[in-house]
Amino acid sequence: CCPGILERLDAGEIVIGDGGFVFALEKRGYVKAGPWTPEAAAEYPEAVRQLHREFLRAGSNVMQTFTFYASDDKLENRGHTQRFTGQQINEAACDLAREVANEGDALVAGGVSQTPSYLSCKSENDVKAIFKKQIDVFVKKNVDFLIAEYFEHVEEAEWAVQVLKTTGKPVAATLCIGPEGDLNKVSPGDCAVRLVKAGAQIVGVNCHFDPETCVKTVKMMKAGVEKAGLKAHYMTQPLAFHTPDCNCQGFIDLPEFPFSLEPRILTRWDMQKYAREAYNAGIHYIGGCCGFEPYHTRALAEELAPERGFLPAGSEKHGNWGSGLEMHTKPWVRARARRDYWEKLKPASGRPFCPSMAMPDGWGVTKGHADLMQQKEATSQEQLKALFNKANKSH
Repeated sequence: CCPGILERLDAGEIVIGDGGFVFALEKRGYVKAGPWTPEAAAEYPEAVRQLHREFLRAGSNVMQTFTFYASDDKLENRGHTQRFTGQQINEAACDLAREVANEGDALVAGGVSQTPSYLSCKSENDVKAIFKKQIDVFVKKNVDFLIAEYFEHVEEAEWAVQVLKTTGKPVAATLCIGPEGDLNKVSPGDCAVRLVKAGAQIVGVNCHFDPETCVKTVKMMKAGVEKAGLKAHYMTQPLAFHTPDCNCQGFIDLPEFPFSLEPRILTRWDMQKYAREAYNAGIHYIGGCCGFEPYHTRALAEELAPERGFLPAGSEKHGNWGSGLEMHTKPWVRARARRDYWEKLKPASGRPFCPSMAMPDGWGVTKGHADLMQQKEATSQEQLKALFNKANKSH
């Protein structure tokens, strides 16, 4: 069998993660924005399989099971009706990830994410029971390692790690936080120490912020872990969107979230810069989250090809730093077949009446606030009206 995640990281290897399945499949018409749940694994398996294949071809060493938000409390939240149970979705997702991982040099990671139950102030035992139900499937399907990802509160992430540890499998934990720390203002350094003490061998951040912010945050985590005299490996799985104007809540507070984020998408050259900065910061598990498409992942693998000693399969259709343009019919486009051109380009948005930065919403609500209590029933017209009124007042 191919080496496991810890063997690879212990040996100093660079591990390339995959991308953001929820956003990628929403754009392709297989995921509903709002609930963001992964029933496509059971409903449209060919779409999920194809996306795994594209990330594998782009250089991903990890196939994450498409199980984001597949806890039963999330699947049934706010009037969302399901033809499939969490177990059916998670089993199908594990089978698809394993099938494609076996086509290359990739590992399968099973993931759990934050729960509506935690936001609604349910007990530690209640929340842990939800994680336990999800990991039973991962153990049955024998995934290679586990990831607790997308947690806004370090306390809930600690609970997840404690449950994941009971499997005996390697555990990674990533928070969706920036340099300001979690939503209770626990600093990145302290968050990381708590996760390592809970039993995570790999710690870092995913989602909510752009690569630059995520690398900065993981540097703070690394400093905290080292100061505490502990050891860990580090990972980043950022957004593929520029977010210099975000507050502590990240991109979900941006007015463009989620249907008008396209002007913020990173180019492949931005991704190469991210890969280099992450590697230089001592981060060896380098992947992506929402907005990442396979060409972004290929850029990570291409930038780090000198250290890794090989290019991904997908590079057969991509010249280094645009060298494929040497074959273009137009001479001015052939003149762009060089690193110097693409590295220095400041791409225009083509939107003369649009600002380059936005004002994020700052409702300032988190766990325990009445607005964040979740419910099984569909959001009512009265509830929506109250939200629309609040939004109008805040702008």
